[in-house]
Amino acid sequence: MRHEKAGQLLALARMLAATAEGLTLDEMAERLGVGRRTAERMRDAVRDVFPQLEEMDDPPTRRFRIPAGLDGLFQAPTAEELAALAAAGELFAQQGAAARAGAVKSLEQKVLSATRAAARRRLAPDLEALLQAETIAVQAGPRPFEDAAVLAAIRQALLSMHALTFRYAGGTTPGRVRQVTPFGVLFGRSNYLVADEGQGPRNWRLDRIGEIAVSERPAARPDGFSLQAYADESFGIFQDDTEDVVLRVSPAGAEDALRWRFHANQSVERQADGAVIVRFRASGMLELAWHLFSWGDKVRVLAPASLRATLIAELDRALAAHTSEIDVASA
Repeated sequence: MRHEKAGQLLALARMLAATAEGLTLDEMAERLGVGRRTAERMRDAVRDVFPQLEEMDDPPTRRFRIPAGLDGLFQAPTAEELAALAAAGELFAQQGAAARAGAVKSLEQKVLSATRAAARRRLAPDLEALLQAETIAVQAGPRPFEDAAVLAAIRQALLSMHALTFRYAGGTTPGRVRQVTPFGVLFGRSNYLVADEGQGPRNWRLDRIGEIAVSERPAARPDGFSLQAYADESFGIFQDDTEDVVLRVSPAGAEDALRWRFHANQSVERQADGAVIVRFRASGMLELAWHLFSWGDKVRVLAPASLRATLIAELDRALAAHTSEIDVASA
């Protein structure tokens, strides 16, 4: 128990050293999963060990931080942390995300180079064992396009709050030059720039963007826009009308459904017969229909009607294609 408390204090010290604006007591309590009174005692204990702890007025509360950071003695990584970092880089590389894979690899090298030699030697056997014992299963699916020059231009525009210009190979007029206000990037099975050309945010596939440049025109995304909230509106990437979705998962698939996340804001209700009702609000009915194929007869769409119709249409299309192939083969 004493070791656990010491670990919590060190975790709090790292949090306070990692923030520029500082943390309030309520924020400390939330991040550590403790009550406010416990957070106060932990803050006082951290102050005893790190007298450089700084208090700042932020009416109606106060913020705390360790402005000069922590000595490397308190920041040595563990073998598990380094293995997780290496795995993240490998996952990015397998997904075709070369730019992010390179960034993670660079970070890994910086962490190791900042670690004292004695600590590196102590970590080496455990790290090697973990790297050999853990690997990533390659998932079938598209390899997202990720060009370092495209990402660099997008990030520069976002940081400088300027518009982007590029030639777009998609849309109704392929090859047209666009000028947009960038809002952010969605990484997933395909990578998209979220940007506004004047009709509100929409998604632009990165692999269809060429001749990209940062414009001289100032452009900032509107106050209050949340990229996470925008992403959460859709089941996948495609954005269309937002619908209230209700799915019934049969008892045979209930345990899988309880461990599965259909949507970030879903609610799950167990039924008396062992089935599960899943509810969420989202757009992207076509992508949701594609996903529901993988559940076979374990999922039934209760709402909306548009999702049920989309699912039936896609099933009919697939059935027609495969039926015609059988007919031709037997002729």
